[in-house]
Amino acid sequence: MQLVLHTGVHFTEDERLLKCLLQNQDKFAEAGVRVPGPSTYRTLFRDTLNAMHKTEPSEVARDVLLDAILDEGRAERVILSDANFFRSPATGLRHGMLYPAAPIRMRRMARLFPEDEIRVFMAIRNPASLVPILFEKAADQSAEGCWGGRGPEDLRWSETIAQMRETAPEIPITVWCNEDAPLIWAQVIREMAGLAPESKIKGGFDLLHTIMSAEGMQRFRAYLHAHPEMSEAQKRRVITAFLDKFALEEEIEQEIDMPGWTEELVTEMTATYDADVEAIRAISGVTLITP
Repeated sequence: MQLVLHTGVHFTEDERLLKCLLQNQDKFAEAGVRVPGPSTYRTLFRDTLNAMHKTEPSEVARDVLLDAILDEGRAERVILSDANFFRSPATGLRHGMLYPAAPIRMRRMARLFPEDEIRVFMAIRNPASLVPILFEKAADQSAEGCWGGRGPEDLRWSETIAQMRETAPEIPITVWCNEDAPLIWAQVIREMAGLAPESKIKGGFDLLHTIMSAEGMQRFRAYLHAHPEMSEAQKRRVITAFLDKFALEEEIEQEIDMPGWTEELVTEMTATYDADVEAIRAISGVTLITP
């Protein structure tokens, strides 16, 4: 079985993505793809992964989990979404590393499903805007607990993702920047479901709707209707053009409030994030979705 895990991360469009997946579950079912409701697996998976801290899973753990998820149904591909696969926001920033629990959680997933084909899909976000939220929710807000002698300018998603690949090299990872999500939303959904690039899906522009004015969306949809043969690449160029004119600035701009941070530090962190995305692209076994 193909097991697709959408692992967030927190404070990206994780719940909106799940909603879009559920919108399309009837179409996905025609291709043998199941999108179970989150209540059927989230608590079950968290309890199982946490218990593996002390003991190995039983020989029937895999079958018990899948039976609970599928309710005795069948599927070739199952999509599960939970931003807490890599633990809660309270531990999202520890000792100067983003999601340090992710590598071991990946290894545990591989041990739970040794004969299945696991794929991880995850959004990342500029640490300059994410860290203030994680810090606010951190279980340990001390300098040692959060930073461990490192600084915010040292944060690298590539560090976390490289360790995930090293710990569980059999699990490929697909990554995208949350900042790019409005442009690539439909592609992310299709790739999670294993659909062809031009397949029609519901909600492909739902995220765009949240950052574009009503007039802009009306004109955009009229333009699409008048040009039905556009490729996905052409649609992205059109989206960019419409956003240049009709974007809701208050929805795009993010206010960053972190004690002691300066505008210069935020600029440095953003530049580091941009460079880090290219480092992620070069990691073996990682696919980066970009506009």
